[in-house]
Amino acid sequence: MAYDPERKLSDGDVAELKPEGWWGDGGKLFRVFPFENFAESVAFAVRVAAQAEERGHHPDIHIKYHSVKVNFFTYEAGGVTELDLAAARAVNGLLEP
Repeated sequence: MAYDPERKLSDGDVAELKPEGWWGDGGKLFRVFPFENFAESVAFAVRVAAQAEERGHHPDIHIKYHSVKVNFFTYEAGGVTELDLAAARAVNGLLEP
């Protein structure tokens, strides 16, 4: 089978390939990012949203006072795809200085 970045991955694939800090659960790829305060949480969520717009692949973003939870899931595929893994790696890159 040819490479298809939009093909749903198995749970084993997700467990093996997920980026550092990310978890697969309930057919979604997610990570909780801790912050010192609400302003930092919102600023990070805005950076995630801007990057998602550039990539054309959008996560669910949940903002709390001291954290941001980012969920990736490709609705068309019904689960996690390589697009989600690549987007998660890119989000991790937002933390690099």
